[in-house]
Amino acid sequence: MAGRFAPRTTRAALPHQAAADRAAAPGAEAPRTREWTPPAPLDLRLVLGPLRRGPADPTFRMVGDGTFWRATRTPAGPGTLRIARHGDRIAAAAWGPGADWLLEGLPALLGAEDDPEAFVPRHRLLALTRHRRPGLRLLRTGLVLESLIPSILEQKVTTDEAYRAWRHLVRRFGTPAPGPTADLGLHVMPDPRGWAMIPSWEWHKANVDAKRSSTILRAVRVARRLEEAATMPLPEAETRLQLIPGIGPWTSAETLQRSNGAADAVTVGDLHLPGIVGHALADNRDADDEEMLSLLTPYEGQRHRATRLILLSGRIPARRAPRMQPGNIANL
Repeated sequence: MAGRFAPRTTRAALPHQAAADRAAAPGAEAPRTREWTPPAPLDLRLVLGPLRRGPADPTFRMVGDGTFWRATRTPAGPGTLRIARHGDRIAAAAWGPGADWLLEGLPALLGAEDDPEAFVPRHRLLALTRHRRPGLRLLRTGLVLESLIPSILEQKVTTDEAYRAWRHLVRRFGTPAPGPTADLGLHVMPDPRGWAMIPSWEWHKANVDAKRSSTILRAVRVARRLEEAATMPLPEAETRLQLIPGIGPWTSAETLQRSNGAADAVTVGDLHLPGIVGHALADNRDADDEEMLSLLTPYEGQRHRATRLILLSGRIPARRAPRMQPGNIANL
């Protein structure tokens, strides 16, 4: 029955996943399972995509059969979640101390608390994109720190630099994910104490400057208070995160889009987004944050969804400047 928890995965329900379970070591923990039927079209790639921090993210994988794997640290402890479509149902299996927590939050993770009907397109481009992407939902993880730390790493550097830093730090100081994940190389990120104990030279080796590492260290010292933001309305959640020096509107928006499913958490302070929005809605690729916010005024309350649709529309201005070159402090 949809929503029912079971002590182990049944091959009849998940034939394409049985082999992975059989590949687990003898005596390995049996997964907890759940099936859920979405009430509307659901595109797993679109919904879960924002959780992926680069093609080799040690906390996230999509394999060839369309199965998604996610390793995370829940309030109950580390957990691994496997998600796949089975007909019109979503079949999930979870391992580790956080298994039940992850399965309980499966509908919210996949956008069950999102309300796409609240979005009223005022531009033809957005109306067409929404029509072509009916499976877009805004996810909600309910976990702040797992999105906050990689967002801090992405401050003022190229995405490739940030992805490399995240990959290095999670593999070096995290723990192998529970369940049959050895072949995938999945890891769970460190807990707050684990982040706090990373030596200064390891941040240096990860090419993370003192400003970003110090911001992460300040955040993990008050991790419990920051995690409370996952249940707050957007203005209060933004205020809570931005009390930490080094966390501003860009970082808080990037975090709350994922942790809270915040449909109005528009990313300001981004190098590229204002020009993309300006190009799409007003044929002005030189738009700044002020003009972007003005153009998004008709979508107040849904501005993040509007920008997601713009990015999915394909109407992106051609690059006209050299790609930003990554820096490297590791050899200094």
